[in-house]
Amino acid sequence: MSKLKYFFVAGLLRIAGWLSLASAQRIGKLVGLLMWKMPAKPREVTDINLSICLPELSQPARAAMAKESLMNTGMTMLEVPLMWEWPVEKCLDLVQETEGLELIDEAMADGSGLILLAPHLGNWELAGLFFSSRYKMAALYSPPNMPEFEDYMIRVRGRLGSELVRGDRRGLVRLASILREGGVAGILPDQSPRGKGNAFAPFFGMEVKTMTLVSKLMQRTGAKALITYAERLENAQGFRIVVRQTEPGLDNKDAVAATTALNHTIEQCIRSIPGQYQWEYKRMRHRPAGEINPYNPGRVC
Repeated sequence: MSKLKYFFVAGLLRIAGWLSLASAQRIGKLVGLLMWKMPAKPREVTDINLSICLPELSQPARAAMAKESLMNTGMTMLEVPLMWEWPVEKCLDLVQETEGLELIDEAMADGSGLILLAPHLGNWELAGLFFSSRYKMAALYSPPNMPEFEDYMIRVRGRLGSELVRGDRRGLVRLASILREGGVAGILPDQSPRGKGNAFAPFFGMEVKTMTLVSKLMQRTGAKALITYAERLENAQGFRIVVRQTEPGLDNKDAVAATTALNHTIEQCIRSIPGQYQWEYKRMRHRPAGEINPYNPGRVC
């Protein structure tokens, strides 16, 4: 049954890969509208996150933001097959504008490794492809729930030589080695971490579990860090790759100080294009002991 499911999903991805960017985004918008109109989890979680993170918005503005966010999530879902199935050159041609690429050259000028933070903002698959076309790069990943899908995912993401390493102890050792060699490591920094490598730090004012991996890698390897995202341009015109400086203190040995700097760095990028953030992710579900789970008010963390 698992293999049949894989062949079905892989077939759908290949079919979706025949779409143009405009068609994929058009269908994605419709998918997002359905998520927004239906009283289901994506809309519910999006509304909760926006009420916590952007309380300054009026109710109509928050509803409009929820709609925009879910439409962008739908577009991302339909764009992923393009990034995986299209020829690499065709994908890279979608990058119409860039901002801040000189920061990468400056950071790596002395031979230091670089951690590129890529939150769930815009199209992070394109961002990964773009940078792997320019640098010796490794990306941290979690194995998919469908084991048969892992080989496919590694193959399509590694078409330009990018190395995918699992988020386990062995993978982290490899990631540190690449950074010591002056390479680039891509990390999604806004996931709720598992295991012991975490601390509680404010994210839009709410204390949430946050990864300490970035600060530990910086301390162990001397790597620097920047944050990036691929902003979706209007009317299927393509994307703009943006690179920005991180907040000071990301490599602080104090875990709370380091994770606070990490979350604030992510916040600043999200505030620049909040409608393209994946607000339907339960980022606030892991809080300090005794605090209320905002997605299940009857449950205490």
